[in-house]
Amino acid sequence: MPKTSYWADNYVQKRTSAKKALLHIQPGQRVFIGSSCGEPQHLVNTLSDISSRFTDIEIIRLLSIENGPLTMIANQPHSQQFNIRSFYLGSASAKRLRKNRRFTTPINLSQIPQLFKSGMMPINAALIQASPPDDFGWMSLGVSVDITLSACQSADIVICQINPKMPRVLGRSFIHVNDVDHIVEHEEELLTIQPLPETEIANNIAKHISRLIDDGSTLQTGLGLTNEATMLCFSEKNDIGVHSQFLSDGLMHLFSIGVITNKNKGFNDGKLVAGSAVGSKLLYEFIDDNPSIEFQPSDYINNPSIIARNNSMVSINAIMGIDLTGQVAADVLPFNNYTGINGLVDFTRGAAMSKGGKSILMLTSTADQGRKSRIVPNLSDISVVVPRGDVHYVATEYGVVNLFGKTLQERSMALISIAHPDFRDELFSKAKELDLIGSNRRFKQAIKGVYPLKIEETITINSIPIMFRPAKPSDERSIQEHYYTMKRGDIVSRFFHEKRSFAHDQIDATIEIDYINDLTIIATIGELGFEKIIAVGEYYKNPIINMAEIAFSVSKEFQGMGIAQVLQKKLARAALDNGIKGLVAHTSPENKGMKKLFHKLPYKIKSERDDDMIIMNCFFSKPKEESTK
Repeated sequence: MPKTSYWADNYVQKRTSAKKALLHIQPGQRVFIGSSCGEPQHLVNTLSDISSRFTDIEIIRLLSIENGPLTMIANQPHSQQFNIRSFYLGSASAKRLRKNRRFTTPINLSQIPQLFKSGMMPINAALIQASPPDDFGWMSLGVSVDITLSACQSADIVICQINPKMPRVLGRSFIHVNDVDHIVEHEEELLTIQPLPETEIANNIAKHISRLIDDGSTLQTGLGLTNEATMLCFSEKNDIGVHSQFLSDGLMHLFSIGVITNKNKGFNDGKLVAGSAVGSKLLYEFIDDNPSIEFQPSDYINNPSIIARNNSMVSINAIMGIDLTGQVAADVLPFNNYTGINGLVDFTRGAAMSKGGKSILMLTSTADQGRKSRIVPNLSDISVVVPRGDVHYVATEYGVVNLFGKTLQERSMALISIAHPDFRDELFSKAKELDLIGSNRRFKQAIKGVYPLKIEETITINSIPIMFRPAKPSDERSIQEHYYTMKRGDIVSRFFHEKRSFAHDQIDATIEIDYINDLTIIATIGELGFEKIIAVGEYYKNPIINMAEIAFSVSKEFQGMGIAQVLQKKLARAALDNGIKGLVAHTSPENKGMKKLFHKLPYKIKSERDDDMIIMNCFFSKPKEESTK
């Protein structure tokens, strides 16, 4: 039997300089280097210094930070010495990333550990960074567990840089002194990244996303969400949990204000679970020996079946572009050049499998300083990362849509509605050319309309949460269903005759709106994209007199709950904000409900008879108080 030895004695024996340790690497070998902010800078710099003794070393990395030494090496002329294979290109300039694109390996992050462990991609040496050993000889991989743990377990030799600056992170983040071959003691500051610049666009996207997040949800965010946007999304939420590939400063801030409690995850309750930390020195201090945080390797963190075990799992990730059928590209992004397949597909699928889960993809509507649309007719010359069948929620600064279960025509109309208004005409025309939209379809006024998010509001009435929001072109089918299920008498009251058909060309005025001169507000119940419309309120501006005619319809089972009054109040507020002088309503003398509703407006009401109709109007400049003077 082999003789056992005390780990501390082994530590002393294995301690050496970086140069001596790296001399054990031979030409033609494959070397893994710890990723992102866990990159062992001292080892990498020494490797570069002695590069002349190597030929054809293949370096394997997951993610490298732009200011890290490995990225510097990747952009220097070491063509005979190093070939850098990346799973995830990391943070660098777009030009540099394109230059090294041919060396990327498309693979889902959850599958990389198996690639190493199976021997399909043998690793000769692993260069890693860890915390000093504890009293039992265990060292923590700290800020970068992800695929680093499996690389350590699979490599022929492991060279470990011991850095007292590395936090000790709990979970499956530990390796033992006895399981490494060479130890290099070198203290240095860990790599950090600067927070993304705050933009109004990013914050507007966050506001759209926020209403999709329920209290008690479990969250995953990519590196494309700014700290301010993160706070806008979640600061008013309660008992949020985290199961995420990356832990960021934004999530730390949410934890510090009590938003993140991890109480209701249903799996790993009470624990914030992640694979790595990318951020500031303060973030690294936060995770050090924090019993509420566990880091796990990527075959656990990114496993869709594990992700799906969390309650109401919500994944939020930035993408580069999407075509009108829903195919997604996720390459270089401004200020967020973390690119490749990475964990995007893993979390997209895992969140969709979770009970009450949501997969949300976000993108700015334009690129190249507004000169290009990120929503395009097709992704003909860009790699597809997320297939159209996996795409659910998509958000831009102009709104959020749900593509799940939608036809190509419904997807196209929905995505055009959240594209930048300057590109909607072109996208609509191209969609018709591609037969994605029927030739009889029109998109007149809505082509330039900017969705007024401020109108959105969820109000609980009779214990039912009801969303009041402006209508979108993608609501057409739901509005038709609402009209078709209305009672005969309600149809006559709304349309003044026994209307039996609500085909597209007969209700286009309801959905072809610009949100200023024409506005439709709907009351809905259920999940976005699959809501049931229970009421519709509309106004149409008469430009000659600058007055807006209003009309309402409420489903029979929801009448008498005050829903029409909420719609009327919101329509009046919007009309006033849009410079309209007042409101007009046409109704029959028998329609006591409409007359009573209109008189609830806080303005002086004038009524007159016109044949068999009653015309009521009011001016916003004449509140009821004036009529009593």
